[in-house]
Amino acid sequence: MPAASSTGVAILGAGLFAKEAHLPGLETLKGLAPTLKAVYSRSLKSSSELADEAKKRLGVAPDVYHDGDSSANLDVLLARSDINSVIVVLPITQQPSIILKALAAGKHVLSEKPVAPDVASGIKLIAEYNATYKTKGLVWRVAENFEAEPGYIAAGRAIRDGKIGKVTFFSSRVVNYIDQDSKWYKTPWRTVPDYQGGFLLDGGVHSTAALRVMLPSAMTHLSGFASLNKDWLAPHDTINTIIKAADGSHGIFELSFAAPSASRSSVGNGTIITGTDGWLSVSQTKVKDSVTGGDKSVFRVIIKSAKTDAHGKLGPEKEEIIDEAVRGVEVELASFFAAAFEGKDDGLGDPLGALRDVAIIEAALNSEGQPINLEKLVSGS
Repeated sequence: MPAASSTGVAILGAGLFAKEAHLPGLETLKGLAPTLKAVYSRSLKSSSELADEAKKRLGVAPDVYHDGDSSANLDVLLARSDINSVIVVLPITQQPSIILKALAAGKHVLSEKPVAPDVASGIKLIAEYNATYKTKGLVWRVAENFEAEPGYIAAGRAIRDGKIGKVTFFSSRVVNYIDQDSKWYKTPWRTVPDYQGGFLLDGGVHSTAALRVMLPSAMTHLSGFASLNKDWLAPHDTINTIIKAADGSHGIFELSFAAPSASRSSVGNGTIITGTDGWLSVSQTKVKDSVTGGDKSVFRVIIKSAKTDAHGKLGPEKEEIIDEAVRGVEVELASFFAAAFEGKDDGLGDPLGALRDVAIIEAALNSEGQPINLEKLVSGS
């Protein structure tokens, strides 16, 4: 495989996340990332805007491709031999076909989460990749930045190192306030979603991925309810569930985009995982950057632990605080390029892991209080 610095990458999709996350991620990686040689979108306008932003951030002027010109459309881009990989940042229902199209053209693929709009199509997509393209040495990873966040990884490592003993129960609560003026809501494909769950799927897989990274065993069963509380967030905007894991632990997973005001979204959010010897919490906060003097976002992990002696007496409680800068997109990009061009696989971005994230959301949307076996759902049985 060639070194990343001698290859070319293209971004397929020119929406907010391509501009506000992937371009800054490539900028931070510098020479560790391939040169951005092309951008594609359905319209010339949006593709050109992304190219302009890339020139400002990266100092390169990528070629512009769009559907309005048959001599500069996606097929022409994918035919280029100097582009070895693509980052797919397109609407959820469009992604599976584009992923396969790029793989068929011999490109390594990093596709934005979720892996697919539903479990069934995700199973089919993964099966086709494994059978047809993985055997050819092509790498496909799913860009789930919460899975790659060093804060969540640190929390999972602390649990696996036994710092809170055996996990007994957990809770994850995320309440968001989305109004109709939000830049995320104004994205046309989000305003009228053609996929299950609306924002619950699009944003919710972040939260399920975080749990997946932190909990020491797979989540196996779910029971819950879904509802719609704001008509313009159809088809659903809120889920409340109970989840059981393979090790016998269980917990609460709550997710809503229907907060009545912004103040409600700032109360009670975060994850708490409790064990036999302590507990830990993970939440996002801001701290002072010692280099710039400004504020920076971090995931803060607070670990409280205390053990009992031979007589059953509880010893003193110890506290450990870990702050990890928010940089999941940068980490997932670096991981993908290392896998594609250096043969280094750290396990991040596994499509099967991303499928499990979709399965939790899908089960929550369909449970109506009945238990759903997540393992059976993911296996297609």
